[in-house]
Amino acid sequence: MNPIEGHLPTRSPLHDILAPGGIAVVGASADPTKRGYKAMVGLIKEGYPGDIYPVNPRADMVLGVKAWSSVTEIPGNPELALICTPAPTVPGLVAECGRRGIKGAVILASGFSEIGDEGACLEREMLEKARAHGIRLIGPNTSGIFNLHHRINLLALDNVRPGDVGIVSQSGNMLLSLALEAQHNGQVGFSTYIGPGNQSDIGFNDYLRYLGEDHHTRVATLYVEGFRDGRRFLDVAREVTAMKPVVVYKSGSTEAGQKAASSHTGALAGSYAMTVDLLKQSGVSVVHQSDEILPVAEGLGLLQKARGKRVAVIADGGGQATIASDRLTEAGLTLAELSEATRAKLRGVLFPQASTVNPVDVAGSTDAEPSLLATCMEILAADDGVDSVFLVGMFGGYSLRFAESLLGDEMRGAEAMVDLSNATEKPLVIYSLYAPVKPPALRRLHEAGLPVYASIENAVRVLSALGERGQYLAQYHGESRLGSVAPLPEINAIFRQAKAEGRDLFEYEAKRLLRDHGIEVPLELVVRDEAELAEAASRLAGDSGETPLAMKVVSKDILHKSDAGGVRLDVAGESAMREAYRGILGACRDHDAAAEIEGVLVTPMAQKGVEVILGVIRDPIFGPVLMFGLGGVFVEILEDVAFRSIPLSPHDAESMVEQIKARKILGGVRGEKAVDKAALVDLLLKVSRIVEAYPDLAELDLNPVIVNAEGYAVVDARVIVERESVPELRRDKEALS
Repeated sequence: MNPIEGHLPTRSPLHDILAPGGIAVVGASADPTKRGYKAMVGLIKEGYPGDIYPVNPRADMVLGVKAWSSVTEIPGNPELALICTPAPTVPGLVAECGRRGIKGAVILASGFSEIGDEGACLEREMLEKARAHGIRLIGPNTSGIFNLHHRINLLALDNVRPGDVGIVSQSGNMLLSLALEAQHNGQVGFSTYIGPGNQSDIGFNDYLRYLGEDHHTRVATLYVEGFRDGRRFLDVAREVTAMKPVVVYKSGSTEAGQKAASSHTGALAGSYAMTVDLLKQSGVSVVHQSDEILPVAEGLGLLQKARGKRVAVIADGGGQATIASDRLTEAGLTLAELSEATRAKLRGVLFPQASTVNPVDVAGSTDAEPSLLATCMEILAADDGVDSVFLVGMFGGYSLRFAESLLGDEMRGAEAMVDLSNATEKPLVIYSLYAPVKPPALRRLHEAGLPVYASIENAVRVLSALGERGQYLAQYHGESRLGSVAPLPEINAIFRQAKAEGRDLFEYEAKRLLRDHGIEVPLELVVRDEAELAEAASRLAGDSGETPLAMKVVSKDILHKSDAGGVRLDVAGESAMREAYRGILGACRDHDAAAEIEGVLVTPMAQKGVEVILGVIRDPIFGPVLMFGLGGVFVEILEDVAFRSIPLSPHDAESMVEQIKARKILGGVRGEKAVDKAALVDLLLKVSRIVEAYPDLAELDLNPVIVNAEGYAVVDARVIVERESVPELRRDKEALS
């Protein structure tokens, strides 16, 4: 199966740096404890075909290669410099490399922004020198790079074999772990490795673009601690994942940077969960355990995608069939429903006691003829209701467990599986408890590019990634993200006035923003004194005057109205309105005697339904992000929410509604009707377009929105205005990410 055909619009400049025709090793050394020694050994041992220029003012030769006292004396034309010297020397050396015409430099030294202000100043000086001379920087504080297909190994890492997995990792130890795991696996090899370090110049989005273009890389794999330009990364990821798989393991979170957020959305945004949702929205396969990284990268590299998430399981043991079924269901996959024709074919080759429902349990049918497993896999793969086939059990170990004479039949089974993999586009994934032993039949599968796993859990994670990727690609080509609406002059005027007064939008202003852009908002009035209550009752309480109303304080100084006693619900009748009005003013003045109170907002109570929240935050790393989930006062406790980067596509909006755990409630429970999901999706899309149109909108909370079978009602709306203090918060958050 070949990767999706495609190309990125511009060629990355990193090709010249990561596949250079000549390399200068600044700080080259004959001392085995120095990085300049290891880099020289790595280049020489790998047989690097380009020119090597050791730079050391105190040596004429380094490991048999002529050395030069400075970069300026090098006679050739190196494209890359590896700088192995201490941090204080780096800015001057970068300038020297730039004057020499070197295109890129790898900075190994630590002692820059990661240690504080003094190091940050040194890093800025280094970057200024680089930009002045047109040289690109990898690092500083990087573990280094390798490009095995070009025989470049600046880490002098032993026993790494060339392959098609490209790696970018902020942890050198993580690379070492993956390299050791690959040695044990025996099938996985690497194309390029880059340690981004502090990302002072080149960031994750640049490296991902390069791996997307690199024809030696079939799957890009990234270990990420923090993004500097997450928005740009998502854009590049969307382009790259259309052509080849991208696997990301994201450690940590940015929750500490959200402490100053002033809305429910702000309190929840910046979390690990948000990052995961945004990466998945761009087609990235996210893994949550470090031991999943290489298996998922291998599986996606070999198999690319599945049509969907329907998996057929065939097992030679009931216990493992049950475990596999449990793990598949937990991963969001489904056990495919086998057709009667498929079950009849299985009954024709298996013992009568075998189970032919999914999961298929051969019940001893293969003990004397293990190649029957391949026959069953072929039968299952031919079923139109099956997207992937998962073999679970002891294949490869029959000759070890039962009789050595079974080896020939196992090898015939392995060949049949190889033939099947070449004949079908459906992924075949194998778990064998004998995988660590590497018996001949499993080695044959490995050689042919069929993934074999020693863990049911890792195999299921691969199946999940294949299904997610297939579904993503199916909708990627059929939908575009929707752009913004045109901003309205009168709404811009409201934002300008709010900024001039140093406040956020009042609730009635926020609701006008929504209403003027086609979002249904209930009728409401602002009452500024008791004399206006009669008119409000007449217009809002119906002919009988008994329609229950909601009354809420309007004040720029009271953000959380309920906490201040500024909300009264189910108010019916003019006398009750007068009592509620006085109670709201009294409670709010007790809460904050200095608060400026403009009045009280009066609106009819919403009909019964499910409370949900829609929110927007302009995240400093990822840009505008929309949140949707279960609403009300418990949103921050339950955290049953989904995030998407703005602008949204219709598929994005639909998937948000289906992602939350409360989706069953939206579908109707205990006799309640299902809510109008189409209206809810339309609301999400309209909010997305509004945010794009108004850059002064910093945060938005619609909480709660009451949804029911007839549509929705925006009960409360809050818009926080972008102000001068926000950039400081953003810098703090970026430093913490």
